[in-house]
Amino acid sequence: MESWLKDSGAVGLDDVKLADFPVTGRGVSTLKHLKQGENILTIPCGVLWTVEQAYADSILGPVLRSISPPLSTEDTLAIYILFLRSRESGYDGPRNHVEALPASYSSSIFFTKDELEVCAGTSLYTITKQLEQCIEDDYKKLVVQVLGQNPNLLPLNKFTIEDYKWALCTVWSRAMDFVLTDGTSIRLLAPFADMLNHSSDVKQCHAYDTSSGNLSVLAGKDYAAGNQVFINYGSIPNNRLLRLYGFVIPGNPNDSYDLVLATHPMAPFFEQKQKLWLSAGLDSPCTITLTLTDPLPESVLQYLRIQRLGESDVAILALQQTNTAYAKISDSNEEEVLGFLIESIGGLLDSFGIQLEKLEEQLAEGVYPSGGNAWAAAHVSLGEQRVLKLAKRRAEDMLTDMKSKSRNGSGSLSAPGRCANCAKAGVQLMFCGRCKSVMYCGRACQVAHYKEHKAVCRIAASNNRT
Repeated sequence: MESWLKDSGAVGLDDVKLADFPVTGRGVSTLKHLKQGENILTIPCGVLWTVEQAYADSILGPVLRSISPPLSTEDTLAIYILFLRSRESGYDGPRNHVEALPASYSSSIFFTKDELEVCAGTSLYTITKQLEQCIEDDYKKLVVQVLGQNPNLLPLNKFTIEDYKWALCTVWSRAMDFVLTDGTSIRLLAPFADMLNHSSDVKQCHAYDTSSGNLSVLAGKDYAAGNQVFINYGSIPNNRLLRLYGFVIPGNPNDSYDLVLATHPMAPFFEQKQKLWLSAGLDSPCTITLTLTDPLPESVLQYLRIQRLGESDVAILALQQTNTAYAKISDSNEEEVLGFLIESIGGLLDSFGIQLEKLEEQLAEGVYPSGGNAWAAAHVSLGEQRVLKLAKRRAEDMLTDMKSKSRNGSGSLSAPGRCANCAKAGVQLMFCGRCKSVMYCGRACQVAHYKEHKAVCRIAASNNRT
């Protein structure tokens, strides 16, 4: 592979070599001292594996270009990798690259049922189950759409579903993504450079030159001769590291939990609340990431405050068009939000197959062999449960503090009554006689607001009767 890359114009290969390391496995070692910021490798555009390169291939390209709708970037690169691996002659350089790739991966889609059950209740568990079904469905479509139509070029015995999963993991774990100046993005595999492992101790050190199309790798820190050279994949939690790259970092400071918040479109006042969510930069449904450093983001509270608004408050906030909905609205609303969070997060924690304390005990006792799949799954579960426990504790502390201030008379008062039509406050108001949920400053405003109010009035009045 190195000879092919040098002949193609790659720079820096005389100063590095592939080597096996105790923890990370196959990686790249430097043969000389390197200073931070120094250029280590330059891989020319002509040998980078991209969708464009696959389409330009004289043999595979016509097949790929004939597919409508076109394959996804992942599937195109996966088919290209398997095509190169299946060739018995020609493509010497690319085939040498394929031969240097790992024969197997430890991504969660390759876990046994028992290994995956260790992280039951995590987002990784759910996504892996979904991925397994998705991969099976996608493979069946590929057989009909591509493989079955080209049996001589793409023989099924070399393009099995296991081969497809291997190729997908090659793309997930080794491809690099870059945003171009025009806002589009490119995903590529860079021979030799894709052997570099991740370390959070180095700075971002790989770059794509849009003018030349070359991929460059710089030293993310100082290295002595014989050191393993790393790149930084970014601030990635263990659930994503294990799904895409097949490893975890014990005690990962980037561990997180993706909290999904949703409201049924048929829920009362949904359209009005949707406008408030959008004005707050949210949506329904929306996914908000909880982290170790910010286990209960303000955006979670913002969403739930709006979700639990009554019609009167919805109308008032919509008319005010201020940031009122983004901050605490009233003691009663805030108490309802925090109580819901405490109960819901408690339910999420109870859904984990193995509770946090038990997992910590099992890891300490060596129940799961270090570095194995079950061990990695256990660390994913640990990370997510720790984040959720912090979120629950934060909500409990906020609720306790709010109740304490309320008892001492220093809590916030409920929002003052306002006319649902003109938002006038500080005047005598009358409730809607039917639903008792909104107030008006006079008959004129009640009549003016009726067209907008009548649908929700019917729902609110019905709820009051029940």
